[in-house]
Amino acid sequence: MSKNLVIVESPSKSKTIEKYLGSDYKVVSSKGHIRDLSTSGKFGFGVDIDNQFTPTYEPIKGKKKVIDELKKEAKKSNFVYLATDPDREGEAISWHLKDAIGLKDDDYKRVVFNEITKDVIKEAFNHARKIDDDLVKSQESRRILDRIIGFRLSKLMQSKTGGKSAGRVQSVALKLIVDREREIEAFKAEEYWTITAMFNDFEAVLDKYNNKDIDIKNELEADEILSKLSKAFKIEDVKKRSKKKQSKFPFITSSLQQEASNKLNFSAKKTMSIAQKLYEGIDIGSETTGLITYMRTDSTRLSEEFIKNTFGYIKVHYGEEYLGLVKKSKKKDNVQDAHEAIRPTNINLHPDNIKQYLSSDEYKLYRLIYFRALASLMSDAKVNQTTIILDNNNYQFKATGQTIVFDGYLKVYSDYEKSEDKPLPPFEKYNSNVLIANTIEKEQHFTKPPARYTEAKLIEEMEHLGIGRPSTYAKTMETLTNREYATIIEKKFHPTEIGIEITDKLQSFFSHLINVKYTAAMETALDEVAEGTKVWYELLDNFYKEFEPMVKEAFEKMEKKEPVKTGEDCPECGGALVIRKGKYGEFVSCSNYPKCKYIKAEKRVVIEVTDCPACEGKIVEKKTKKGKIFYGCNNYPKCDFALWDKPTGMKCPHCNHLMITKKDKVKCSNCDYVEE
Repeated sequence: MSKNLVIVESPSKSKTIEKYLGSDYKVVSSKGHIRDLSTSGKFGFGVDIDNQFTPTYEPIKGKKKVIDELKKEAKKSNFVYLATDPDREGEAISWHLKDAIGLKDDDYKRVVFNEITKDVIKEAFNHARKIDDDLVKSQESRRILDRIIGFRLSKLMQSKTGGKSAGRVQSVALKLIVDREREIEAFKAEEYWTITAMFNDFEAVLDKYNNKDIDIKNELEADEILSKLSKAFKIEDVKKRSKKKQSKFPFITSSLQQEASNKLNFSAKKTMSIAQKLYEGIDIGSETTGLITYMRTDSTRLSEEFIKNTFGYIKVHYGEEYLGLVKKSKKKDNVQDAHEAIRPTNINLHPDNIKQYLSSDEYKLYRLIYFRALASLMSDAKVNQTTIILDNNNYQFKATGQTIVFDGYLKVYSDYEKSEDKPLPPFEKYNSNVLIANTIEKEQHFTKPPARYTEAKLIEEMEHLGIGRPSTYAKTMETLTNREYATIIEKKFHPTEIGIEITDKLQSFFSHLINVKYTAAMETALDEVAEGTKVWYELLDNFYKEFEPMVKEAFEKMEKKEPVKTGEDCPECGGALVIRKGKYGEFVSCSNYPKCKYIKAEKRVVIEVTDCPACEGKIVEKKTKKGKIFYGCNNYPKCDFALWDKPTGMKCPHCNHLMITKKDKVKCSNCDYVEE
């Protein structure tokens, strides 16, 4: 008996969804993408530039068999439902499936769902539709655009530098890292001083002189001020006010990656991998169900049903006073609101109740997502804040304290957002309006350079600038380290020598295209294609007419980086020996290659320190391009664990991270623990 065929991307999804739909349906998996652009035609683009950028597709390696099997299944089925992911990429995959299998318009429908739960899946089939061609054209335009830029610039970089690739989003992200490094190198620290009055219950910091801002530039100025102060301070003003502390929006892709990095120490790639599992379905004993909604989104919207159920949950478990308001999204122009924020599929599936079914990392991420969504619908926390102004010979000192009078959403989110009571004493208890300080102290400081980007901060900056989309952030981070354009040391991006070289070369010839403004504008243009307001091939044609002449000029005029000579002669032909870069790092060979293929065999001395805590590799001593020693995994770039300080090989008794030696002390690399 024929059944209806449902095609999804992931094998793990197929089993879960088939259970929900029942015996009339057979659910199979395409195992992700099935086709990609061929490498035929001009420059291997797989695109007919002269015929409105018509693409030519071919099966991805190993997928021809999958396509043939799907064709057979489709032929013996009553009807075909294409149920790939609910985003542009998923829409494009559905179109590829339809085209590759040979489905006619009457033979199929497209099904979209934002969560994999029984009720949502069944309801989605009641609203099946046709493929959205505008979404497909937008995604395919992005793919063609990235193919053209990637192929042309990568070949350019390979011929002129030691780099391996360049790309539309990747190269702009790298420029942000390089620009920040140069800001740090150019930064000149400036000295400044603070003066603090110490009392029994609090401290007050010098804030103004004669109610005007004061800047203490050196110790001489600090001593001059101290000479004019007594220990007696007059209470000039006490201000008390109540303020509200609001919870944040539920997660979108970028904010989830940022918070998971900051709070759980997860990389963007790890976060998305775990989130994918939580979305596709977990066996929780009584059933297999998706635990979170789709994790590639930039919308903060929540469904009316989820809001209603969560308000009921809050009322029962925490009380009516904890009910909040639905947050109004500050929607940006480039946000796609096709589906919801990342949230739990069922507010009654408390993390602790299903912990036994989850791995440690799955539990941590699910818990973070669960409580962020719950907190977003809870009431504001209420804080009483007190500010006191003390006068001492026309120098005004300020102290601020606060007390939480109602915890609100912090009732559930305090593990991730610290807000401690720091009360000031009740000044009404003093009989006099004069307070006597125990001591008045000066302290020297220096301004600090801007911080290097962490993964979280780089993703935040990319989102703010409109570079890339939710699905691209994790891949961009991975590419930068895999290409060895940047290394991650103590969670911060450091550009490598080749990363800086690539950026400088690109800026010399492509500054008009490889920049934040142009990349963000292109994202907006692709959105307009998705909305049907811009013609896709016209967008590509306008880009290419500007891009290709720049590439030709760069091939002609960009200077090729010559290999560094070692000062030795080749023992086989007498030519100069040079340092080259290969797949496995640097090596020494003859400058007359390919006529002479001599390669010098060298023994590398590797100083092994301890086992890598992030993989099965070893922590070894390494050096930066400037010769500074750091400690990283020998499996780099597959594993990017690295530290500035030398690991001892011991684990912290509090958090189980590596112990390090720093300033003659043995301390934890992660928490505040110091070995006595």
